Amino acid sequence: MFGEHGNVASLGEPATRPARDTERRWARLRMAQPWLVVCCYFIGAVALTAHLWVDPASREQLSGGRDVDLFAWFLRYAATAVAHGHLPSLFTVAMNAPQGVNLMWNTSFLLPGVLLAPVTLLAGPQVSLTLALTAGFAGSAASLFWVLRRWGASVSAAALSGAVYGFSPAMLNAGFAHYHLQFAVLPPLIADAFLWLITGRGRSIRTGAWLGLLCAAQLFTGEEILVYTVLACLILVTVVAASRPREVAKRARAAATGLAVAVAVFLLVDGRALWVQFAGPLPEHARLGTSRVTDPRWFVTPSAALLFHTRASAAVTPPIVNPKAEDLVYLGWPLLCVLLIAAVVLWRDARVRAAAVTWAVLDLCALGGGNLTVGGFTWPGRLLLWHWLQGLPGLAQVLPGRFSILADGAAAAVLAFSLDRARAALPKAADSPGWPRGIFTGVALLAVLPLIPLPYQATPVPQVPSGWQATFTRLQLPPSAPVLVLPFPSDSQSAVLRWQADTSWPQSMIGGYFLGPNASAQPVFYFANRTKQADVARYLNALWKDRKKPPGPSMAEIRAVFAYWKPAAIVVVASPRSPAVDVLTQLFGRPASHVGEVFSWRPR
Repeated sequence: MFGEHGNVASLGEPATRPARDTERRWARLRMAQPWLVVCCYFIGAVALTAHLWVDPASREQLSGGRDVDLFAWFLRYAATAVAHGHLPSLFTVAMNAPQGVNLMWNTSFLLPGVLLAPVTLLAGPQVSLTLALTAGFAGSAASLFWVLRRWGASVSAAALSGAVYGFSPAMLNAGFAHYHLQFAVLPPLIADAFLWLITGRGRSIRTGAWLGLLCAAQLFTGEEILVYTVLACLILVTVVAASRPREVAKRARAAATGLAVAVAVFLLVDGRALWVQFAGPLPEHARLGTSRVTDPRWFVTPSAALLFHTRASAAVTPPIVNPKAEDLVYLGWPLLCVLLIAAVVLWRDARVRAAAVTWAVLDLCALGGGNLTVGGFTWPGRLLLWHWLQGLPGLAQVLPGRFSILADGAAAAVLAFSLDRARAALPKAADSPGWPRGIFTGVALLAVLPLIPLPYQATPVPQVPSGWQATFTRLQLPPSAPVLVLPFPSDSQSAVLRWQADTSWPQSMIGGYFLGPNASAQPVFYFANRTKQADVARYLNALWKDRKKPPGPSMAEIRAVFAYWKPAAIVVVASPRSPAVDVLTQLFGRPASHVGEVFSWRPR
């Protein structure tokens, strides 16, 4: 009835249907793989910050201290601006009244602060910081994973390398308190757009506009990381141009057009911000100071923040609690050996070569520009790369050790491309065993095993003193009224910034923890500024700390400084027997109020 062809079709259909279903399942699995990788990144980020998520509103990472308080203040500042229907101002007197603070010279974290404003307003700045920290790890890893996939890396190689970058020891160290460094989601995207532009893969105008937007966003996230990213891109373009000199002339015009568009878009978005930074109020002109150096042993010595460490290695590296230096350069002997062998063996591969040179140059810069002493031998600083780069415009305030953040990204790219090349060099036949190809994957996994981090330890955030909000309710100050708080807010008394961030009071504060220019326009913290105001501030903090009245400026000098500050109110968190309360009572009479731990005065 069906005929010959009908019989064949009917007989063949049951045999082919399972094969087609299997192909569809594998296709769906391949499409889901990138999302599964990103989910794994977020699970890892949550595990790393798990102790903070137990109570995200009142826990911060151990040893974060004053910098976490500062970033909480920045997030509250941005959220308050958004709540009033406008973007945060780039210059403010909410801190350091009446002089103010130029936020473009500080790590103000403005773009994440604006994006996280709803969370800050609803749950508080510490919840936003914990969310930003978690997103920084997962987002940075996912960003490099996506970029590596765009440049031909396999899913497995890109997934492993994304984890190396997003959860690297450099990123882990930055995450203790330097959110503007740890939230490194945009640098891989910037490098990708830049490479697509100079290699002719993307349309000049569209890719250039995208590059300009990414750089503009990074400026408002962390200007320092943008500097490192620009230098990394310059290294990349140098290697690419040297590798294919004949292509330079062909692509120069299109690349120049795209870069011009990128610069135009960047200036259109960030031009005013740059004007405020360099020509606006309180500009800084940093001069080159003492050359910073990184201990070369830290490249191969794991710190106590990593899972695999020893007491001896923890003693060599900076401690987790109250560290005196940043330890960002660790990669470990296994990974360093794998990267060096891969770079030599696969040097002909343009992707491996470009990533390897970028990694090497950035880590050389991370050594710093001063004299290195290892095992009794001193290596002159003039023989180090950063010694010759640190004097260039805009690099005087750069901390060279932080180059390791992007160096780890370049190292991860070397690992991804070399792993794929090594596996592709072996035959992939149906009857051949799969274990030879698996050897290279196993070696890569073992090489990155020493990088596994330990979860952050948590500690309570400074609590708002009892009577703080009730005092400001009684004072009924206008929003712009400057308030003097004791302890005087500074880098050593950052808890005041936390109280202000948690309660929004006071809305304008004298002093603070910030970078500002001294008399010669060099950037200093408040207490390092040798002025009468700083002397009186130090004296007031000494009164607040000690039960005995320390020597200090005369009453006439104190009155002169108070006349400059013109505080609308003075708020002191202290006991009734504090010398600070006695001196302020001599100056301004009996306190206007005393609620809980808080005294207040309303000076005329």
